[in-house]
Amino acid sequence: MKQVLVVDDRASSRELIRTVLENSGYSVAEAGDGQEAVRVAQQVSPDLILLDLQMPLLDGFGALELLRRDPRFANLPIVAVTANAMQGDREKALAAVFTSYITKPLKLSVLRDEIARLLP
Repeated sequence: MKQVLVVDDRASSRELIRTVLENSGYSVAEAGDGQEAVRVAQQVSPDLILLDLQMPLLDGFGALELLRRDPRFANLPIVAVTANAMQGDREKALAAVFTSYITKPLKLSVLRDEIARLLP
């Protein structure tokens, strides 16, 4: 079973994503901020990470930088998930070496399709 790490500072967002992913057959781990995301990723070695960009302590860009330094996560699919849908944000995220970019509010069909694309 493929493991997805869901990182978001809002518990309600994590719960929604967890439900969708578990109903689609994935195992789910969670983290509430960027620091916890790095720690949990090292513990569970996920197959994919959904990473919110705006979080306290360590934002998604900072967490991505730390994750990409670890050879285990250098090529791991890491998807930026954000309510920041301003012009240029997608390009900034992809330039930072996020694998993909999904905007909030989440369209569940888009989320499912993107994960299926990245975890064939």
